[in-house]
Amino acid sequence: MNPLSLGLLGLFLATTSTILYATDSAFRPQHPESLSTKSQILNPKSQISELRTLNSELLLTNSPLRNPQSAIRNPQFVLPPLGLPSAVPIPDTNPLTPEKIALGRRLFFDRRLSPNDTMSCAMCHIPTQGFTVNETRLAVGINGKTTKRNPPTIYNVAYQRLLFHDGREFTLEDQIISPMTNPVEMGNPSIGYVVNKVRKLPGYEEQFQHVFGEGVTVATLGKALASYERSLLSGNAPFDRWYFAGDQNAVSEEVKLGFKIFSGKGQCVTCHTANKDAALFTNQGFHNTGVAQLQLIPEKTVDVDLGGGLTVKMPRTQVDEILTPPSQDLGRYEVTLDPTDLWRYKTPSLRNVALTAPYMHNGALLTLEEVIDYYDRGGTGADGQDPRISPLNLSSQEKQALLALLHSLTGDNVKALAKESGDIPH
Repeated sequence: MNPLSLGLLGLFLATTSTILYATDSAFRPQHPESLSTKSQILNPKSQISELRTLNSELLLTNSPLRNPQSAIRNPQFVLPPLGLPSAVPIPDTNPLTPEKIALGRRLFFDRRLSPNDTMSCAMCHIPTQGFTVNETRLAVGINGKTTKRNPPTIYNVAYQRLLFHDGREFTLEDQIISPMTNPVEMGNPSIGYVVNKVRKLPGYEEQFQHVFGEGVTVATLGKALASYERSLLSGNAPFDRWYFAGDQNAVSEEVKLGFKIFSGKGQCVTCHTANKDAALFTNQGFHNTGVAQLQLIPEKTVDVDLGGGLTVKMPRTQVDEILTPPSQDLGRYEVTLDPTDLWRYKTPSLRNVALTAPYMHNGALLTLEEVIDYYDRGGTGADGQDPRISPLNLSSQEKQALLALLHSLTGDNVKALAKESGDIPH
């Protein structure tokens, strides 16, 4: 169930019993059964087979390697799908194993990690919606509270040097603390509260003991969730099969034209970088695109997903009365306190971008067509906007070619990754 409906439940239960029937199972807290904990560390072939099952193209090997894009030393590396950098940063303190991934995945979808058993990580990173939320501009947290940003996708998050739109966190292991203790996200009073609660949930303490040799702690909780998130690698897109594997039939001529524009007239590659061997389509830098000053015209109605296949339209004014208005957002400045970082946000990867609407840090642009039009007209021209953003004067044909290119960046395993989320025992 979409998290927005949590804030709307009271309104709808008063008017229709059908909604209660359709959403009852979705509102119940998840109670995953203990997953298989049979050790496979001493059986490399079995370990590789299970990890492939868990995450499509993942493969574990034992070659120590330092990723040139990261300061993290890898005790082993993941051989990712075509198009992604060959070395994935995995810290020495948290080597990747199938057991950690399984435990992290179980935690990721468990709503009991919030005080009232309603919010899980997956409520703002929905697998079937590109591991973000497609239905609202901003994430909706506990008790219908609105956050101030659009949740970023976590596809290929293993490669990110800094995390969150403002880059305030450095590792996936530590990153979990922020959303879990944010009063408008998962709403826990402290990370210690979460640890204590997980310890008491059936099956978790035993599984943590098996996987880590110790029980639930802040460190082991972070390592488990980080392991699952690192496993969400997605590549081998049609673009990859053409550009990196040389299959000329993998994409259309329109896509090829789109990449020519992307790399030339459109200037997209300036920030959404690609090289000869791999492409994350981000320089991982921070930029003021002017979109923070974009004046939004609110929609008159909002589609609200109530779960159970039931969607209703509500007036925007009514939704706004229920939800908590977001706080002011100053971007990277909130981390550095450097005035030049006002309204600068991290450049997102464009992989699977067709699945991750709405766009920009605040969800201001609802479609890829709107994004292309925005950059074509040179942004808003607001003070501090990156000077590289200027009018492009693209033709309709060139815009369509760019759109075709962006759609060609969807990995071939996105359905498999989404399906895995439905395989979590309840």
